[in-house]
Amino acid sequence: MWFFRNVWIVPALMALSAVLILFFGKRLPRKGSEIGLLFVGLSLVFSLLTAGAWLGWVDDDEGPTQGAAATFSEVDENCSNLADEARAGGELDLDATEAGDHGGDETAAGAASTTVTGGPDATAGPDVVAPASGVPPGEGESASAAVAAAEEGEEYSSTRPIVSCVAWFGSGDTSISIGTMVDGPSVLMLVVVTIISLLVHVFSTDYVKGDRRYTHYFAFLSLFTASMLFFVLSENTLQMIVGWELVGVCSFALIGHWWEEKPNSDAALKAFITNRVGDVGLLVGVIILFFAAGKSFSILDINIAAAEGAINQGVLLIASLCLIAAVMSKSGQFILHTWLPDAMAGPTPVSALIHAATMVVAGIYMVARLYPVFWEGLSIPGSSINALAMVGAVTALFGALLAFVQKDIKKVLAYSTVSQLGFMVTSLGIGAWTAAMFHLFTHAFFKATLFLGAGSLSHACHHSFNMVDDMGGLRKIMPKTFWTYLIATGALAGIFPLSGFWSKDEILAGTGSFPGTSGANGEYHLMLIMLLLAAFCTAAYMTRTIWYAFYGEFRGHGHPHESGPAITIPLIILATLGAIAGLANLPFNLGPMEKYRFEHFVEPVGLYFPSLSHADFHPVLAVFSVAVGLSGIAAAYFYYWKGAFAPLQGLSERNKAAAWGKNVLVNKYYFDWLYTTVIVGFVKGPLARAANWANQHVLDGVVNGVGRGSAATGKWVYDNVDQKVVDGAVNTSAAASGGAGGVLRLIQTGRVQQYAALFFVAAAVLTGVFVVLVG
Repeated sequence: MWFFRNVWIVPALMALSAVLILFFGKRLPRKGSEIGLLFVGLSLVFSLLTAGAWLGWVDDDEGPTQGAAATFSEVDENCSNLADEARAGGELDLDATEAGDHGGDETAAGAASTTVTGGPDATAGPDVVAPASGVPPGEGESASAAVAAAEEGEEYSSTRPIVSCVAWFGSGDTSISIGTMVDGPSVLMLVVVTIISLLVHVFSTDYVKGDRRYTHYFAFLSLFTASMLFFVLSENTLQMIVGWELVGVCSFALIGHWWEEKPNSDAALKAFITNRVGDVGLLVGVIILFFAAGKSFSILDINIAAAEGAINQGVLLIASLCLIAAVMSKSGQFILHTWLPDAMAGPTPVSALIHAATMVVAGIYMVARLYPVFWEGLSIPGSSINALAMVGAVTALFGALLAFVQKDIKKVLAYSTVSQLGFMVTSLGIGAWTAAMFHLFTHAFFKATLFLGAGSLSHACHHSFNMVDDMGGLRKIMPKTFWTYLIATGALAGIFPLSGFWSKDEILAGTGSFPGTSGANGEYHLMLIMLLLAAFCTAAYMTRTIWYAFYGEFRGHGHPHESGPAITIPLIILATLGAIAGLANLPFNLGPMEKYRFEHFVEPVGLYFPSLSHADFHPVLAVFSVAVGLSGIAAAYFYYWKGAFAPLQGLSERNKAAAWGKNVLVNKYYFDWLYTTVIVGFVKGPLARAANWANQHVLDGVVNGVGRGSAATGKWVYDNVDQKVVDGAVNTSAAASGGAGGVLRLIQTGRVQQYAALFFVAAAVLTGVFVVLVG
């Protein structure tokens, strides 16, 4: 429990690393890289110890549940209102009105009440959380699959969350907390992020050695890792937004690391602005869920309310669609994927970190974390199509097609990431939650291998990524890079027994549309077809990169050589993990080790998560998926190595339709043209000119008219009121005063003799008057 309560130390270590590197890095012998390596190593150790503690926690929870007993005994008070109710025992009443059911019907409100018996018992060992029913509102059922299984005496593994929080700030009657939420998904991400980050740090010590902003680079690398760790441990959606935006800011700084070159700064700005478009959806979706869950940002409150039918399905649908917009931008889904290939302008280790374990998987993790919202909002169970699945399938297929026309090996891998993220999004959309997270897990290792392998190739080829013109024949010159790249390519193509085979097969089985498949949550026929086509394309375009980079004659300059140990050792470790990671979730009964399968220790179980069914392993589908991958490899092999398919050679030069198709791919479906030339061009051109004209002729006309009117009014007031009335009155008063002064000047001359004479005359006159009056 100590590790669970203090897991905040992991992101705190990386944040501290960033601060120390910025303040002291340039004074150290290795310019701060040693600080980054030390702290990311400590973070990895702490994460692994936390994962070990989690495995023990899951092991302790193994066993039959007792009736419908359910408590959230490991959730701090005030972290979750609904978890508090469950902890108190008795009846968990999710009132539809209080929980934010705006306009819901009586049936939905009636389905929002779940009875939870029993209470916390400190002496009875770990409490068990009953999972949510997963039944759509309106069907009048609230009993969970786990409870039903318990009543039949079956065993059920309960991966309960451990939530810790403290008061953050308050607003009115709403108190906002900040804390950590430890469960299967967060523990998984802790391990993946820290492993990839450590190896990227090691790789970077050689790759960016001597860089003009070496210290700055490692500081942001640490902050990037800290931001992602903060995000995955978030206890509430407001906290997730903070981590989400911190990841975006760090990616902006790292993509534009060499900002002196305009394409690099343009790519950083493009990534930043495109993500802000999707972030509008994130903010709106979080606001909707805040009010829908009874004015709570708590992930537990939102998920419990959604899973138990306390929120109207229409509200959940709107929130889901808003959040999908955020996924489209952050996780590179069509049509907001255009920033991701351009992000290759940053250093290659940054590309590996972004594509394998941090930024682009943030959208996947957000959907996985708030899965009840999508599960109920999109009506995933029992369906055949929904917005999330459709976005993912389109991205998987059309992203893969773009990789065929790229000369830059990093851009091939970038479109490969777009496509593989599409697989994950599709998997979440069809209800195969565990398959999506499992593919995220395996993809992190083999995709990091491929990106760092591309960096190793570039390192040997004078920092060129043009595999068509500047590489070739490197198989014997760079054997370690070649074999690690080959293993990772096989995993990406889904070749047995490498990790990609196991995770991709789970996704395909999860569509539930292959004949004989059972246990899926729906029948998504279109998704299966599109994913199989994407799998074929993946195998083919990755074989193409092997041909151009490692076979034929060297077409570059200088004398390439194998990279040093700081580059090759991370490649070997990642390739090994990419080869064996699939063993974590083998679709067979493992006996005593069964409880440690990926599915059992990662998939959440409880009131805050829907009760999922899992598609059974289908041997025919597995063989068919491998055949699809091998056929893609064979097609590329015969085309490039053997010069076969002669009619296809130079087809775009002879056939207008083929030329048009290639042109569409070369121009990336014209999305960049649409955004840059049409939309931005319209805003900067005609719209800006129209706004300027309106400013000059309308706004300025009004202002100038008012000014001219004011000037004319002022002139009239000056001429008629000021000059004639005011000045006239003043001048008349002055003239009267002047006349009176003139009279007085005749008398008051200042001469004593004159005053004596006037006094004598006055006295004489006065005497005369007196005599006359008396006499």
